[in-house]
Amino acid sequence: MKLNLSFSEFFIRVKGLKVIGNWSANVDQVVYDSRKVSSAEGQVFFAFQGDFRNGHDFIEDAYEKGIRLFVIEDLGKVRPDACYVVVEKCLKSLQELAKTHRESFNIPVLAITGSTGKTTVKEWVYHLLKGQLHITRSPKSYNSQLGVALSLLMITEETQLAIIEAGISKPGEMELLREMIQPTLGILTNIGSAHRENFENAEQ
Repeated sequence: MKLNLSFSEFFIRVKGLKVIGNWSANVDQVVYDSRKVSSAEGQVFFAFQGDFRNGHDFIEDAYEKGIRLFVIEDLGKVRPDACYVVVEKCLKSLQELAKTHRESFNIPVLAITGSTGKTTVKEWVYHLLKGQLHITRSPKSYNSQLGVALSLLMITEETQLAIIEAGISKPGEMELLREMIQPTLGILTNIGSAHRENFENAEQ
């Protein structure tokens, strides 16, 4: 992805609460796994807090690998040559960034959802149309709250059609995905028993 955002625009899009430090360069690429940090300039590390890992524990590792811009929820050790954007929730901030990024493109966006078959149908559609259009599609099975946001951030000026997977595991998640994706077209593969343990019934 190449976001090419000024820092002030980035701060607005992620709904930053405050800034610690200074940043003058553009923001181009989102990183959330310190193991995948590259030497590219303009990278920003999002310190997600999950059920099993806390991204704040890997800020120092990302720093040692060259990251100097961080989106955080909790302020810990502060490096004088780094910049920290404090937000309420890192995942929500990334989703806001993805939503505004998607809104900047007036292109057809196909959303694919269902209990099973999302990735297969996505790949079918892609291979049928790739010779006719420049397509951006979700990589692998990136259909979670995080995966959808990362997929949308891959849309570029060359994209003529975006194909985005959307998967849910509990009530309320699809509303959040819809707000991000803002699909112009949709495919529902099926509604089966997969992932239904958190729902009261099939209707829900």
